[in-house]
Amino acid sequence: MHLVLHAIRLLGFADRKAIAQRFDLRDVDNLLKDAEARGWATYSSFAGTSGWSLTEAGRAENERLLKAELTDVDAIRKVYADFLLLNGMLQQACTDWQLRPVDGDPLAANDHSDAAWDAGVLHELKVIDGALGSITRRLTEVLPRFDGYDRRFAQALARATAGETAWVDRSDVDSCHRVWFELHEDLLATLNLHRGD
Repeated sequence: MHLVLHAIRLLGFADRKAIAQRFDLRDVDNLLKDAEARGWATYSSFAGTSGWSLTEAGRAENERLLKAELTDVDAIRKVYADFLLLNGMLQQACTDWQLRPVDGDPLAANDHSDAAWDAGVLHELKVIDGALGSITRRLTEVLPRFDGYDRRFAQALARATAGETAWVDRSDVDSCHRVWFELHEDLLATLNLHRGD
C-alpha cells in the first residue's frame, strides 16, 4: 500500500497504468480499491481525463508511512542539501529553454532557432545529469525506492539532445523537468518538508 500511495503523491493525478509503472507495482487494481475504501485515494474524471489522487487522509497516511520507513534522516538531509545546489541550475536551464531574451523583449519565447543558446542549456542539463548519478546512488543506499531518477533524467536528456525539444520541460512526457520535479517532491515528502522550506 505504501508505494501505491507514494506513487499517487509523486504523480499528483494519475491513471492506473502510470501508478503501476512508477514503482513496478503488481496487483495495483486491488491496492487502489483498498486505498479508496479506506478513504486514502479517490478516482475522478474531468475534461476527458481520469485518474487517482490522494485525499487529505491519504496524504497523512503517506506521510506516516514515509516517516516509519526512514531510518537515516541525516543521510537524506545531506543529499537534499546537495540537490538544492543543483536545483537553481535546473530551474534556470528550464527558464532558458522556454525564454530567449531579445532586444526589447526580455521575456520572448525561445523558438529554438538559436542553436548556440539551446546548446548552452543542454550543456547545463548535462552538468546536472553528471551530478545526479551520485545523488541517486546515495539516496538509494538509504531508501531503494529512489532508484531510477538518474536513468530517467539521462533518457530524457538524450532525447532532448537528439532534437526532441519536449523532453527538456514538458509535463506530459517524462522530461528532464518532470523527473527533477518528481525527485524534488519525493525528497520533500520523505523529509516532511514543503516547497520553500
